[in-house]
Amino acid sequence: MKKKKIRGETLREQLLARAKDKLYNFLLADGTIRGVILNGTRMVNEMRGNHELGILETLVLGRAYLGAGLMSADLKGNDRLSLKIECVGPIKGLRVEANAFGEVRGFLQNVPIPVDKPLEDFNLAPFLGAGFLSVTRYLEDAKHPFTGRVMLKYGNIAQDLANYYLTSEQVPTAFNLSIKFDQKGNVTGAGGLFLQAMPAADDDTTTELEKRVIGLPSLGAVFSEDNDPEQLVERTFGIYSPRFLAQRRIEFMCHCNRDRVQSLLTLLPIDDLKDILAAGPFPLETRCQHCNTAYQFSKADIQKIYGKRFPNN
Repeated sequence: MKKKKIRGETLREQLLARAKDKLYNFLLADGTIRGVILNGTRMVNEMRGNHELGILETLVLGRAYLGAGLMSADLKGNDRLSLKIECVGPIKGLRVEANAFGEVRGFLQNVPIPVDKPLEDFNLAPFLGAGFLSVTRYLEDAKHPFTGRVMLKYGNIAQDLANYYLTSEQVPTAFNLSIKFDQKGNVTGAGGLFLQAMPAADDDTTTELEKRVIGLPSLGAVFSEDNDPEQLVERTFGIYSPRFLAQRRIEFMCHCNRDRVQSLLTLLPIDDLKDILAAGPFPLETRCQHCNTAYQFSKADIQKIYGKRFPNN
């Protein structure tokens, strides 16, 4: 993977921005509510830069990145998960993956998203339309991945993720996903919050906490002003005695590389390789779908791949 540099940014600014991107696990109400809060401002900016996204595309995919990042908080070892949306609206769909190391990657099916008229707000429902949301967990100790799937109900990624947990896993859950843009369309803050009721949680506490999540200010705006996530949790949920458990980085990261892409080219049918050699164009460029990194291969590279697979042709 090759991350595109953000224009005008110094190395010091880059390192400081990455250091702020973290995910924090905590408990509320004597351990009956589990929570996660993350600052993903740098992650969303790097995602946007690599995928060359406009404001609408950044909002859609960025919210999915924040949601998947929050959901990855309980993963361990080599566990990972995939969040997938299939829909009939102009977005067409998306897929985002996150792992236990806090690494998130993923893509939109349709870029740019067609827009018929200027946006009046950031309501994504018309762009999603009818469809399905599915979550697949790839757990290291499990023989097979587990997938849960629900219909899109709200056209709002945060609300539809909460509905997924309630419908597919029967667990009351609340999400808050937010991205702040300045007047020039730059992302100045991005963050998410996740609360989930444990079996011992009472209904009154769950209802009150859900109201507090809905009533929170924009987390994107909060992190635009460089607020500390732990202090925000203390201020918002102080009466429920927050107890922080752990923290870790959250980052836009894909482990693609030239060798892996080349290995995929070796799997092409012989006729396809012949057509590439005959017609080009060269250099042949192929991009990783998850991070949009471009890899180029010369005619000699393709000839070498062809020769290894079909030495007698």
